[in-house]
Amino acid sequence: MPAADPAAGETPAAPTHPPFDLVLFGATGFTGRLVARYLDRYVPPGCQWALAGRDREKLAAVRAELAAHRPPDNAEPELPLLEADVADPASLHRLASRAKVVISTVGPYLRYGEPLVAACAENGTDYLDLAGEPEFVDSMYVRHHDTARRTGARLVHACGFDSVPYDLGVLFTVGHLPEGVPLRVDGYVHTDAAFSGGTFASALGAVSRGPQMLKAARERRQAEPPPSGDRRVSTPPGGLRHSALLDTWGVQMPTIDPQIVARSAAALDRYGPDFRYRQYAAVRRLPLALGGVAGAAGLIALAQVPPVRRWLSDRTPPGEGPSVERRARSTFSLRFLGEGGGHRVATEVAGGDPGYDETAKIISEAALCLAFDPGLPSTAGQVTTAAAMGDALTRRLMRAGLTFRVTHTGRERPAGGA
Repeated sequence: MPAADPAAGETPAAPTHPPFDLVLFGATGFTGRLVARYLDRYVPPGCQWALAGRDREKLAAVRAELAAHRPPDNAEPELPLLEADVADPASLHRLASRAKVVISTVGPYLRYGEPLVAACAENGTDYLDLAGEPEFVDSMYVRHHDTARRTGARLVHACGFDSVPYDLGVLFTVGHLPEGVPLRVDGYVHTDAAFSGGTFASALGAVSRGPQMLKAARERRQAEPPPSGDRRVSTPPGGLRHSALLDTWGVQMPTIDPQIVARSAAALDRYGPDFRYRQYAAVRRLPLALGGVAGAAGLIALAQVPPVRRWLSDRTPPGEGPSVERRARSTFSLRFLGEGGGHRVATEVAGGDPGYDETAKIISEAALCLAFDPGLPSTAGQVTTAAAMGDALTRRLMRAGLTFRVTHTGRERPAGGA
């Protein structure tokens, strides 16, 4: 896996040895409990980890749930509980100073996320979250990237289904194309999963803040250096598109994933001198594709009206999510079509319930990767999973049950083909 571009300026500080390898902040929420269960099952022997949040009684209840699901002969010591509150920055600094890696599942991140990002950046603590809010991610780069570079902290946002399968899926696809040539990759996602109230609240909040999102993006562009040399990276709008190879229509997706992929491409020379990525929701029939476009536009329009936005959010309150049975029936498939240097490749990343079960798996494995895997690229500041963990995290996710595979190889299609 190539190291990040030295021009990005990451010079990590000397490592320290805090008492906890890993701390989970927000363990009492819907997603937080799933992450806690995954970690309790899969942390390696000797891993020192803890649960953190503002309500010690609720944390103790989660700890008891974890203990109840262990085998009777399990003699694991009782998990430590750390009290911390986003309204109390001092408590977050104490938490960050005691951890090597912190996972945050406390969203919406625009409302609750920054104090912990700041604490981790200042303490040199690696930080991961599930933020899919572009305004938040861009603002955190402007305000805390330089501090994290100085202390050696790695700040990894969008570390769940948004956007790790996309980010690592494109990296996997690029790895099967020639080096040193312009590359083009299109991604098509299909899922039949349900979502939680917290996810819906975050999405409504993000699409209702168009001017603020554009302002944060502009400030980031002014602060962030371009790719090294004369390399180019672009994520143009995809519109509505048909893929003959996949026999599917693609509808442009208003998600953070292309931005994350672009930042990986800017950091890593392996993506070539001129890299382009587009992303679509995969829909079999044209009427459904057109309906999806209209539905997304309607939701964005409704989210601009505060009373309507509150009414929509109340339909699925934060803290609630799909049942175990519903998640067990859910799957996702991301298919990527890559071209460059006269070659063409199709790949797939696939798994189970994307929003919760696989998201809990992904962020947990990413945290364990940062905490324990040797030989990772030397990075610091706000970084992506491809730049900070790359193939090491891909291997972890494959061992954990996600699929990364090549489905087709051949010669590049003629210009103008679908």
